[in-house]
Amino acid sequence: MGCDSASGMTVTVTLEPAGRCRWDEPVRIAVRGLAPGQPVTLRASLRDEKGALFRAHARYCADAAGLLDLERAPALGGSFAGLEPMGLFWALEPEKPFWRFLKRDVQTPFAVELEVFDGHEPGTQRLLGRAVHERDFLAPGVRRQPVRAGRVRATLFLPPGSGPFPGIIDIFGIGGGLLEYRASLLAGHGFATLALAYYDFDDLPKKFDVIHLEYFEEALCYMLQHTQIKGPRIGLLGISLGADICLSMASFLKNISATVSINGSGFSGHRVIHYKDSNIPPLGHDLRRVKVAFSGLLDIVDVRNDIVGGCENPCMIPIEKAQGPILFIVGQDDHNWRSEFYAQIASERLQAHGKEKPQIISYPGAGHYIEPPYFPMCPASLHKLLDKPVMWGGEPRAHSKAQVDAWKQILTFFTKHLGPSPKL
Repeated sequence: MGCDSASGMTVTVTLEPAGRCRWDEPVRIAVRGLAPGQPVTLRASLRDEKGALFRAHARYCADAAGLLDLERAPALGGSFAGLEPMGLFWALEPEKPFWRFLKRDVQTPFAVELEVFDGHEPGTQRLLGRAVHERDFLAPGVRRQPVRAGRVRATLFLPPGSGPFPGIIDIFGIGGGLLEYRASLLAGHGFATLALAYYDFDDLPKKFDVIHLEYFEEALCYMLQHTQIKGPRIGLLGISLGADICLSMASFLKNISATVSINGSGFSGHRVIHYKDSNIPPLGHDLRRVKVAFSGLLDIVDVRNDIVGGCENPCMIPIEKAQGPILFIVGQDDHNWRSEFYAQIASERLQAHGKEKPQIISYPGAGHYIEPPYFPMCPASLHKLLDKPVMWGGEPRAHSKAQVDAWKQILTFFTKHLGPSPKL
């Protein structure tokens, strides 16, 4: 849709690629038909599946030809400033406080409305043009298959083609339920990916008190026996508690050839990790160590008990038993726990046991929830266990850059250690 601009021309918003694209792909936004040097404000908005509104805006000036190309024009202020071609996506903020940006149903796209307003003054602006940009989570040909196999509750995403494909198990953190968006995007890059639930989903337990690795071993066996998955080795990807589950799986189970920990700790934190005759006791925590930030948000970064004995602490996951390499993705501003410190202890433990130093990629200004590219940062949200809003850390621009780079690093790591997909 376009209206006349100050130049008398029709204003059009163009997108490259023009049609729908994946959420983890960049899009080039341009506005044509403006007057030379015309000041405009661009606004992006979307509603999630629960109806929560997210918005971002930025002020720009058209060039001498009346063109505004976000790949060349810096934002002059608003939700962000500077040359940020994808800023209108990563800077989206919820109207509702402490609301995390999530994709719950990967079978439908998010529709992002892009609007162009005349001038820089809020409230008095005339709408000049708009476009709706659909960003989805299922690449053409990706197959989504709900899984109920024994006790396992999950969703498998298979890439296009006949396979067999390299396989990954994808595990999220303490929120429970089943999140599919990361697995569905990975399938678009040629990996058969199992989004695995482990509590508070379907007929799984509502609470999660002990980490029984036997359940996760069942999921691993499901992947190894699948005809479209290239065995005999599987990759693991986890964030937060999910990362610690992945590190535990890599330490105790066979046939795992590559593990990625996004802001994991490498410790049994609040619950026993159990496998056959082995029990790793929890490190435990002290709620008196919760701090209250100036904003009133809780800061839980130091709530865990101190690590006595360093890398030989009995609460540590025995990662030296892992068969394949481990990649640690770390947010230096993680306020869930001190991820960078934990990764250094993990590195010390591996080296103390004669193993190679692991790859640790540490991102300044990145918080706890390092998501796929262009996901808006979640600075604070309700903590499932405390039932109060806590801060997760991160500075939006640095966090966004970390997400783009981390995704590339993860894809490269899995391609190297699991092998490429048949057609990629």
